[in-house]
Amino acid sequence: MAGVAQAGNPLGRALRDVRHMAEDRYSIWSWIATVDHKRIGIMYGITAFTFFLIGGVEALLLRIQLAQPNSTFLDPDQFNRLFTMHGTTMIFLVVMPLSAAFFNLVIPLMIGARDVAFPRLNSFSFWAFLAGGIFLNASFFIRGNIFEGDIGAPGAGWFGYAPLTSTEFSPGHGIDFWILGLLILGVASMAGGFNFIVTILNMRAPGMTLLRMPLFVWMTLVTSFLIIFAMPVITVALFELLFDRLYNANFFNASVGGSPLLWQHMFWLFGHPEVYILILPAMGIVSEILPTFSKKPLFGYPFVVFSGVAIGFMSWGVWVHHMYTTGLGTVANSAFGLSTILIGVPTGVKIFNWLATMWGGSISIKTPLLMCAGFVTMFTIGGLSGVLHTMVPSDFQQQDTYFVVAHFHYVLFGGSIFALFAGVYYWFPKFTGKLLGEGLGQLHFWLMLIGFNLTFFPMHISGLLGMPRRIYTYQEGFGFDTLNMMSTVGGFIIAASMLVFITNFISSLRNGEKSGRDPWDARTLEWSLPSPVPNYNFKEVPVVEARDAFWYTKYRENEEGVVVRIEGAAADDEEDDGEGGHGIHLPSPSYFPLIAAAGLPIIATGLIYDPALVAVGVATTMIGVFGWAIEPPTERR
Repeated sequence: MAGVAQAGNPLGRALRDVRHMAEDRYSIWSWIATVDHKRIGIMYGITAFTFFLIGGVEALLLRIQLAQPNSTFLDPDQFNRLFTMHGTTMIFLVVMPLSAAFFNLVIPLMIGARDVAFPRLNSFSFWAFLAGGIFLNASFFIRGNIFEGDIGAPGAGWFGYAPLTSTEFSPGHGIDFWILGLLILGVASMAGGFNFIVTILNMRAPGMTLLRMPLFVWMTLVTSFLIIFAMPVITVALFELLFDRLYNANFFNASVGGSPLLWQHMFWLFGHPEVYILILPAMGIVSEILPTFSKKPLFGYPFVVFSGVAIGFMSWGVWVHHMYTTGLGTVANSAFGLSTILIGVPTGVKIFNWLATMWGGSISIKTPLLMCAGFVTMFTIGGLSGVLHTMVPSDFQQQDTYFVVAHFHYVLFGGSIFALFAGVYYWFPKFTGKLLGEGLGQLHFWLMLIGFNLTFFPMHISGLLGMPRRIYTYQEGFGFDTLNMMSTVGGFIIAASMLVFITNFISSLRNGEKSGRDPWDARTLEWSLPSPVPNYNFKEVPVVEARDAFWYTKYRENEEGVVVRIEGAAADDEEDDGEGGHGIHLPSPSYFPLIAAAGLPIIATGLIYDPALVAVGVATTMIGVFGWAIEPPTERR
């Protein structure tokens, strides 16, 4: 490729011009072609937050419909489609990629690396995620007046239970878009999972043993292993469902010997590790922020590490607690009830270690800490309601009621989203050089906390009163009216908190207070770098001599055992002079990961509409992979 680009032919000149555009760090082309982990992390974050807003609008429409009994704001079909896309969006297009944004932004910096192990694969992972997200949401626009026979977005629920997903009950191509969109997203997740496993295991700085790694790195490693083992399970299930719909394979068709229950087993065998794919990164973020704002090391570091690893292993043995009412029998229900109780033990270990970290610390009440405190309290409430589901008779009563909706929102919104916002407030200065506004930050936190509890706590009560999940309306007189109105008001308060956050984000980017190198007096290696971080990360690869490597370059114990700051250590106001890093080989920009990813939705469209498009998509992906394989891998800074 280098020889072609240097040749005097038009193709060579065109490729050379494209490369020059990509190397201009201030052009849009530099973002499209980037393989810099920091830029990819930013693109992951912005894209996932955009999907978060879309999923939030879907949720508000659902809440408007349920605010009053006998509402006609949405019809049943519209409600089902919005409900399906809301759940799918929040899980696969928001929480997972927001976690991936933090993996990209901080993992190489935390371990003293200049990038991830496979920068082009990292770029491909992002573009495949974006392609899958757009393809999934394109189903909203495939109405009959555009493509004959199509009737819009999928409406069988984000869990896709058979036989609701069969062509008999879900005609048109909405479910096909859902299946193929999730398959594309699975490719993106698998690519990222392998990349971060190799990065963490092979690219740590000298001296950074496994038990000197920051907790967020540990949780990323466990999450990545869960991704590469869990995604193939749902991939097989989705292929079987696709073959059922397109080729009458009958995997889940009970009338000809298939098993609808097989789908539930495969979906939840993926789905429960998926819960921890969503929550373990949040736990890692909290485990970094609490020690920083408590001015003390994380209490019980080895226990927190091994409890995270234990959760990863045990997550494979609890999926049947989603299926107690399917008739598997008392032995299976009892065994999985016991395993569900046991998985609460390592989770409880983490909670007590976080509390012990704050206990007796010199606590600084800043927005990142508040968000972490919100995480710990809301996640604990969600965990306690989850313990109730381990008891099979109790679960029989609560199954398919709003009590379950309240439980998993306390775990995934009260858990993951609060922690992810904590991460935004914590690491925003490192990548922008600016601090997010503290006043607006605390307003954002309190509005979100109040709105969250007003939205989801009443659902515990309405669920115990018998309100079923997934109903689009209800009659007066069942005791649901006031509770649902409270939930709808709470949803709009959450929306208001998001407007506060967006205002804070934009205003801080423009006029925010300069942060300096280390505004939080933090403990890990990324805070040893200038803010924003230079493209080469480290001028020299650091040597790690202890856990909390950066903290030990700033502080020592004196002869009296008192911790004192080392004179002249890590000046906060030190800026990058732009002169360092010469001679460092960096991954060169590349458009080929984008081209390879662009072929995936073309293949998917061809499977639905025209086999000829499958060949076009395969050719597009192969061109991307071939060009990716032969172009020069690095450039000298």
